[in-house]
Amino acid sequence: GPGAACVLGIDLGTTSVKAALVVGGEQGPVVAESCSRETQAQTGSPGAGPQGMEQNVRKIIRALNECLAALPQQQLQRVRHIGISGQMHGIVFWKRDKGCKWTESETGPTFEPEEVSNLVTWQDGRCSPDFLSSLPQPQSHISLAKGFGCATVFWYLKNSPDFLKSYDAAGTIHDYVVAMLCDLKKPLMSDQNAASWGYFNSRSKSWNTDILKKSSFPVHLLPEVRDPGTIAGRTIYAWHGIPKGAEVGIALGDFQCSVYSCLTEKTDAVLNIGTSAQLTISMPPGFQPPETPEPSSAVTYYPYFSGNYLAVAASLNGGNVLAMFVDMVAQWIAELGLEIQETTIYSKIIKAALTQNNSKLSIHPTVFGERHMPEQLASVTNISVSDVSLGHVTRALCRGIIENLNSMLPSECLMEMGVRRILGTGSALARNEVLRQEAERIFLFPVVYGKDVDAAVGAAMVMFHRK
Repeated sequence: GPGAACVLGIDLGTTSVKAALVVGGEQGPVVAESCSRETQAQTGSPGAGPQGMEQNVRKIIRALNECLAALPQQQLQRVRHIGISGQMHGIVFWKRDKGCKWTESETGPTFEPEEVSNLVTWQDGRCSPDFLSSLPQPQSHISLAKGFGCATVFWYLKNSPDFLKSYDAAGTIHDYVVAMLCDLKKPLMSDQNAASWGYFNSRSKSWNTDILKKSSFPVHLLPEVRDPGTIAGRTIYAWHGIPKGAEVGIALGDFQCSVYSCLTEKTDAVLNIGTSAQLTISMPPGFQPPETPEPSSAVTYYPYFSGNYLAVAASLNGGNVLAMFVDMVAQWIAELGLEIQETTIYSKIIKAALTQNNSKLSIHPTVFGERHMPEQLASVTNISVSDVSLGHVTRALCRGIIENLNSMLPSECLMEMGVRRILGTGSALARNEVLRQEAERIFLFPVVYGKDVDAAVGAAMVMFHRK
């Protein structure tokens, strides 16, 4: 009804921020309103060079404020619960007593970052394989990789120790938002995000503090860890008209929330292609991952909800590969003295690929490496005179993205695990018919669409089911 309580879900993504208002319907939670804004937050990393990938936190929060200001005020005033998810692995630092300042806006009190670092994202590459191999071995089932929060702290410890002395708190970008909304004196973190940082034992749900202390790691920066779905605190102000005292859930992993928003059958697997790409299935209750990492394994076990795990083939190469290809074509065109918008190029290469049902050209698209094989780069083989048109190349590139995921978690393995169909989701898959055709060609299961994967909605649903 018009006076019913709402749940607000927020996702702080790699390229955009999304907010969704969820209300109760006859058959469960329903999305009443949603809004998204591109953050355009990418910024330089002077200390890390071209391998660094950082985002301006002020721009991320500005996009969040714009998103909330665009939602209906009447419904925001009915929000009693807030669920927040965001990009995993990354890290942002701040001063506990000066993390933000609250100001008045047209839609009520809002906060602005104050003494806060850039967000070092999951795509950051400053931690080379040699650097990672020099670090102590974690007591965790997840191998340490570039872009992981704890690895980034070790990099600062070695290369810029004074930087770390400027801050006394750290977390993911979504942990930061929760801490600001609830004025937490010590940041809280779900085990989903903690596992994504490295040096976290998912079985005991504790940081590897003994191992870290021996290497002079600043363990005081590590947040306290709680179960996903628990309440982190309450809003200290009427944020954008959301009543003061609204319950805020502990920040969740965007991947887990995306899966939560669409996975209803245990016989379903989820194929999600956005900036990166994932193929996942929920493991049976009671499953426990191995105690030590399997560095060469392409499958990682992510903490999910209620003590369960997801088996995930998490590729670093998804929509970002296509974006890089479009950017390359745009640069070539510019060097020829011409100019075409990248959005136009994208639509034209997809149209060209749709005219080519097959291509003998073979593209292995791992331009960003993979966590289990960080030094593996991309390659192109089987180049022939007949297969070098724009359509052939685009078709082969899309096929390569799907084949790469299938090599990480093969259809035969999914079959053994009882999978009967694949839910195809994600922004890159939604806008690219060629990717969808290749997914349907390569996987041995029906691939169905229409179930929208949405981390913001998933975060709201977690809080909705909790209440």
